Amino acid sequence: MDRQGILIIVSGFSGAGKGTIMKELTARCEQYALSVSATTRQPRPGEEEGREYFFRTREQFERMIADGELIEYACYVNNYYGTPRAWVEEQLEKGRDVILEIEIQGARKVKKQYPDAVLLFVMTKDIQTLMERLAERGTEAPEVIAERLRQAVAEAEGIEEYDYLIVNDDLNACVEQVHSIILSEHEKVIRNREKIARIRAELEELVKGE
Repeated sequence: MDRQGILIIVSGFSGAGKGTIMKELTARCEQYALSVSATTRQPRPGEEEGREYFFRTREQFERMIADGELIEYACYVNNYYGTPRAWVEEQLEKGRDVILEIEIQGARKVKKQYPDAVLLFVMTKDIQTLMERLAERGTEAPEVIAERLRQAVAEAEGIEEYDYLIVNDDLNACVEQVHSIILSEHEKVIRNREKIARIRAELEELVKGE
């Protein structure tokens, strides 16, 4: 395929709705592939192996680290999360845009390996909305919610490292915004060097033939 896929890194506060945005985006457009991360946390109600996450024991996860099978990994709220390498690179070669929904530690590691990756940070319009969304989940104990809010304080310090800020107030508007950003990224000159070189070569051949 002529077009190379773009690696999209999506981070944000827990409860900001980044997962919902990404699932809606991939449902609307086949060009997107949502990467499935491996994790040591327990499945939430309704989650399935290989769909939301690859659920692994700590021993299994640490073996993946040792074998170099992960692009990145990090420990978040006492659990490992990581991105399998082979699947991501295969999708990019096919021209699909791969979305990684990962936290800020992982985003930094991926950016070092893939400098052309595009970083998006998702947040709510205010902190009150964030707290309400965390409470509405009904799947986590109060102490876990408190830990996620403490983690958000640390994450807020790294927002400036991202390329785009997405405020999730309206789901449909957010999905359209993210889609537009990615389409625009594909048109950047830096991502079209081969096309530009081909056009130049064709022009030169045309002039020579006159």
